[in-house]
Amino acid sequence: MFNQASTWSPRALAALRIVAGLLFLAHGLVKLFGFPAGAEPGQQELFSLFGIGGAIELVTGVLLVLGLFTRPAAFIASGQMAVAYWMFHFPRDPMPAVNGGDAAILFCFVFLYIFTAGPGAWSLDERGSKRF
Repeated sequence: MFNQASTWSPRALAALRIVAGLLFLAHGLVKLFGFPAGAEPGQQELFSLFGIGGAIELVTGVLLVLGLFTRPAAFIASGQMAVAYWMFHFPRDPMPAVNGGDAAILFCFVFLYIFTAGPGAWSLDERGSKRF
């Protein structure tokens, strides 16, 4: 019998991985290259906390979109978002709706889920494992 959940779950996970990776990549582009112009926080010095964060966002975002080294990339991205929340958002106010940390919390848990669940469909990790 056709089981839709088992058919669509890996695809839904892949869609979540790809969209989250693209959004994370976009945050890295803003910090490293100031693209798009006018986006906050804008281009940062590479060897600053924001610059290093942007490099992590760029690299892990690309890896997540491709589904390459998915679990380590998701783990690193999740940790970065936890650190970002506690270092930059929480000290302003404990409430995420006030401190602007909603996205950091959501990214943290989405990446933690991807770390535990794996890449889903349409990943280079999956293609590489089928060769052996």
